[in-house]
Amino acid sequence: MSDRARRGDLFDGTDADRFSGPTTGDERHMLVDVLRAQRATLELKCGGLGPELSLRSVEPSTLSLLGLVRHLADVERRWFRRVLAGQEAPALFSSPADPDGDFDGATDDPGSAAEAWKAWRAEVAFADRFTAEARGLDVEGDDVWRGTVSLRWVLIHMIEEYARHNGHADLLRERIDGTIGL
Repeated sequence: MSDRARRGDLFDGTDADRFSGPTTGDERHMLVDVLRAQRATLELKCGGLGPELSLRSVEPSTLSLLGLVRHLADVERRWFRRVLAGQEAPALFSSPADPDGDFDGATDDPGSAAEAWKAWRAEVAFADRFTAEARGLDVEGDDVWRGTVSLRWVLIHMIEEYARHNGHADLLRERIDGTIGL
């Protein structure tokens, strides 16, 4: 038998705080809490790493943990600032000329990781403020891709976006240092 940790041994209740939000009650509170837990999961999966954040999954993919942070900063910015708040807020890490810049530009330069985390945290803070101050979940914005969307839809979409990318982060982190189950 291997000394490697088994996934079944990971669920010992030590991670209960991350998923301690309400399971009944107000819809906005529940959506916001599930999104908070997904965001915390991304931070946890990247925790304790330095230059390894930029390690790619496998050729030819440019997927990396740092690329995910950069990508999710741009996604938060798009949905909350541009679509819902109607701000003129171009993406920070990608562009029409470089649509994969969020992943391709993720390098092992320590400044790159610090910049990405700073941007991600600023976009999460804006999204949290916007959501808390919105008059309701039916607040709408216009998106060139989806048409009219509500805050409710954006919150659900963001939960899905984080959940999918946290699955990628599971595999990336395990490849980097063998850590599983964060």
